[in-house]
Amino acid sequence: MSNPVITQPGAGSYGTNVQTGEWSTGLCSCCSDLLVCALGCVCPIALSCYTAHKYGENVCLSCVPGGMAAMRTHMRLTYGIQGTICNDALMTCCCGIFETCRMTREIRIRNGET
Repeated sequence: MSNPVITQPGAGSYGTNVQTGEWSTGLCSCCSDLLVCALGCVCPIALSCYTAHKYGENVCLSCVPGGMAAMRTHMRLTYGIQGTICNDALMTCCCGIFETCRMTREIRIRNGET
């Protein structure tokens, strides 16, 4: 006979459960990474695909409605950045390319590429 489970396994972790962090750069800090800013201005779809790829997601995620908002939510949870799902949806919808640039900069900073 097998041993009974006495405690339930913990919930999956996304880097940290305590969200006290902030984004590394501001929404309009395009000058901090000119390559990202230039790509975002010239071809925003290419930047979205690049961002999804660098984050480890399928490049088609940026073409799916709500895909970037979902990726922003996951990124926030992984990196321990404060925010809400509603804020994620509003930022990706209303501030589109600026938010995509910030997400790309965040990934590059966390990966040590800048």
